[in-house]
Amino acid sequence: MAFAPAAFFIFLVVLFTTSLAHAGPDAPYYDKPDGPLSYNFYDKSCPNLGMMVRWGVWAALKNDTRMAASLLRLHFHDCFVDGEKNALPNRNSARGYEVIDSIKADVEKYCPSTVSCVDILALAAREAVVMSGGPFWPVLLGRLDGLSASEKSANEQLPSPFEPLDNITARFVAKGLDVKDVVVLSGAHTIGFAQCFTFKRRLFNYKGTGKPDPSLDSSFLSNLQTLCPNVDKSNTKLTALDSQTTNRFDNMYYKNIVNNTGLLESDQALIGDPKTASMVKDYSADPFLFAKDFAASMVKLGKLGVITGQDGQIRKKCSAVNL
Repeated sequence: MAFAPAAFFIFLVVLFTTSLAHAGPDAPYYDKPDGPLSYNFYDKSCPNLGMMVRWGVWAALKNDTRMAASLLRLHFHDCFVDGEKNALPNRNSARGYEVIDSIKADVEKYCPSTVSCVDILALAAREAVVMSGGPFWPVLLGRLDGLSASEKSANEQLPSPFEPLDNITARFVAKGLDVKDVVVLSGAHTIGFAQCFTFKRRLFNYKGTGKPDPSLDSSFLSNLQTLCPNVDKSNTKLTALDSQTTNRFDNMYYKNIVNNTGLLESDQALIGDPKTASMVKDYSADPFLFAKDFAASMVKLGKLGVITGQDGQIRKKCSAVNL
């Protein structure tokens, strides 16, 4: 990855300002290991890891702002299951592998066979959120990459936007998360896009009624029907999950839900259940509360599915197990 002088100067400004912003909340965590993981795992073996990841993410977002949501989604899927790019929830939609591959290649030059791909992804997801205006959270490091990936597990365990809220919540609980994490982590939909097929039934044939979802705001419904007409060729068209502040990580997602303009059925369902509606309203009114709770839930998410010891390896290339 070539560092053009002008681009590198801009990156240094970003690095300096974000480092100042993170200095306070990061410090208390450095001396608190969590089992085999720690916040300063690579301080001696790869001291410039943070800067290399930050540069790689910055360059990727400069080229494609959608990549922030893609990296965050990859991290979520990787934590939930031993990620498999060909699984149904990922097929033709999971993006960002090439960004992690590029960062990994840079890291290998300076710290060969030292840093796992999953740790790079965990750091990259955090940087993507921060660079999009979202909160910082400390990332535990020291994970190993898996020796295999399970398409079956991904198909069975990853939540779907077509599922009832109770089913989605059950999937989270099975992983050690809770209903609050469901609401908080759904807030990641403040950035990113969805393909029309993921919400089209809300527009034309909600639950087999032959009519639109009655909970949708009428003006929002009309706009979506124009963007995603009821024909097969529109299935893969993209629509912003948050059309108000598409590329900014904020609490607009919750305001949209309160205003009946949540895009996915699973998003809008959060306001229809008493267990989650009050949290949605709280986050819609208080961006700082959302930022704090999102950071806390991301720390919990980062502890799921951790591989250490003989069960994993440090891959030389993220796309393949070492021979």
